[in-house]
This record gives sequence, C-alpha cells and structure tokens, in this order.
Amino acid sequence: MTQPPFYVSPEQVMADRADFARAGIARGRSVVVLGYDEGILLVADNPSSRSLNKIGEIYDRIAFAGVGKYNEFENLRVAGIRYADLRGYSYDRSDVTARGLANAYAQTLGTVFTEDQKPYEVEIVVAEVGQVIADDRIYRLTYDGSVADEHGWVAVGGDSARLNEALGERWRPGMNLQDAFALAVDVLSLPAEGSDPAERIADESLEMAVLERRRSRRCFRRISAPLRDAG
Repeated sequence: MTQPPFYVSPEQVMADRADFARAGIARGRSVVVLGYDEGILLVADNPSSRSLNKIGEIYDRIAFAGVGKYNEFENLRVAGIRYADLRGYSYDRSDVTARGLANAYAQTLGTVFTEDQKPYEVEIVVAEVGQVIADDRIYRLTYDGSVADEHGWVAVGGDSARLNEALGERWRPGMNLQDAFALAVDVLSLPAEGSDPAERIADESLEMAVLERRRSRRCFRRISAPLRDAG
C-alpha cells in the first residue's frame, strides 16, 4: 500500500526555520552599537578579533556588524561593499546610504529564509554616521529579513533582549566616547540570566571601531587600545 506523502504546513516550516536561526544566533557572542556625541561606537565580544572580524567598513560613512555564523555574515558584508561601490560609481557617493543597504540586505535575507533549505543564522547591524546626531542611522536586520530602525543604540547576538534592556536604561544622547565605551563593556559583561556575577570582559576580547562624524570621507576607524585609556 502506498504511503501518503509527508506533509508539513507552511506555518510550521517557517516556525522551525525561525527557531533554528534564533538558536544559532543566541549561541554567539554579542555586539553593541551605540551613538555618542561625535559619532557611532561599535564594540564586539570577539576573542578571535585578530583574524575573524565581526565589525567592518562598508563605505564612506557606513559600518557593518554581524553576529551568528561567521561565513554567512562575512558573505553579507562583502556583498554590501560590492553594492556600495557599484552604486557610488554608477551614480554618486552620496547615493550610498545605510537605508538603501539595509533594504538590499533585507531582500537577500528574506529570500534565503523563505526559499532555501536553511536560513542564515545571522543578525546584522548597518550604521551610518551623519553630519549631526539627528542624522545618525542604525538598522538592525534579523535572519528573516526584518528591519528595525533603532534610535541611538542596539545589541545583537547572545542574550540580546537583556542587553538591550540594560542599554535602554543607561544610554543617553550626547554621551562622550569614554562613557559610551564604558557602557558597552558593562553591558557585554552582564552574566547570563540565573548565573553568578561575571567578571568584566577582558580588553583582549574586545573588537572596537568608531564612525567619526568630523571626518570628511572615510569615517571608519578601528581602535586597538581600550577607550578608557585612549580616546
């Protein structure tokens, strides 16, 4: 007797893919992105930062941060650079924006999530520093292509819900770079829920960069020394 074909509802398939992606992202270490008076700070908990970067430059005033599966968010970063270079060359450098890049990433992530067998296990942030604080842009994109326009700060990866709650309680507009760095490290050092208090994250585990609004073109700068010691 012929067995009937195995059937899974589309809703269940999407739910299973979402659970799979969220589990992979939660296992990774976190990244914090937050604005300060002179730009945008990006800090990652990344002991392998010398060779496997979570933070990178995309274009003049745009930076990228990713968590989850490294090869997947690295492919997205490289694709973003190609998108930005082509658009800037074909039109004008001012036509390359974080919003346009976020929309392109959203289409890619959404297509992979719905059509491929396995979704990307990634969460990414696209940040653009403006001429003034009001023009700063921070976009958070999830594994299914959803886009959130964040205002001032965001944490992705790991226990991001608790980290974002802590950021929301302590971040304030116009804080200086040292205060922003101290807040980022404090948040990244939070222990897992139900765990004993954790030690402050080691300096050698940090990957750091800034987008500095005072620069005329390439605003991205990597930082090697702890910002509590060097500005």
